[in-house]
Amino acid sequence: MSNYNYDYIIKYVIIGDTGVGKSCLLLQFTDKRFQPAHDLTIGVEFGTRFVTVDGKQIKLQIWDTAGQESFRSITRSYYRGAAGALLVFDITRRETFDHLVTWLEDVRKHANPNTSIMVLGNKSDLESKRQVTREEAERFAGENDLFYLETSAKAANNVEEAFVKTTEDIYNKIKTGVFDVSNQSNGVKLGPLQGGSSLPATGSAGGGGGCC
Repeated sequence: MSNYNYDYIIKYVIIGDTGVGKSCLLLQFTDKRFQPAHDLTIGVEFGTRFVTVDGKQIKLQIWDTAGQESFRSITRSYYRGAAGALLVFDITRRETFDHLVTWLEDVRKHANPNTSIMVLGNKSDLESKRQVTREEAERFAGENDLFYLETSAKAANNVEEAFVKTTEDIYNKIKTGVFDVSNQSNGVKLGPLQGGSSLPATGSAGGGGGCC
C-alpha cells in the first residue's frame, strides 16, 4: 500500500492501566510480532497501519498512552480528536478491570462524544490465571454501550478483529454523517483518494490532541 493511496485517516488511542499489554497489542497489530519484555511506555508511543473496510483504504494512526498516573495529564491531551479508543484491561488482574470506570470517564470527558470505544480483555492466553470472567466484562461493556473482545497480543488472538471492528463502526459513522470529515477534531481526515491532503498533519508526532 502506497503511503499516499488511501481514503481516510482515523485517529485511535489505546488506554488502560500499566502492564495490561497496550504496547504489545499495538506492536502485534502494526508489526505482527510479540515482544514479551517491553519497557513501560513513557508518555505516548505511536504506530500506523492500513486496513480495508467496505472497499475503502483506511490509514489508522494509533497512539499508545502510558498507564501511570504521573502521565495522566499528558495522555489525556491525546484523547482529543480520537475517533476510536481501545480500553484495555488484563483478565488476570482484577484491579485493571475495576479501573475501567475511571478510564472510561476520562475518554468520555476528553474525547469526541461519538468516539467508538471497544473494551479489550487482554492476555486471554493466560486462562488459568483469569480473575475477571467474560460474563462480567461483557456486562460492563453492555451497560456502557461498548463493544467487548478478549485478546491475546502474544497469540495474536482477536488483535486484528479489535481494530477492524472498531474501524467498521467509525466508517459507518462517516457514511451516516455522524462524523463530519471536514472537521479534523472528530479524529477523521480525508485521504488523497477522497481529495484530502497527502501530507501529514502538523503537530501529530508530539504536539498531542489533533488529528491525525
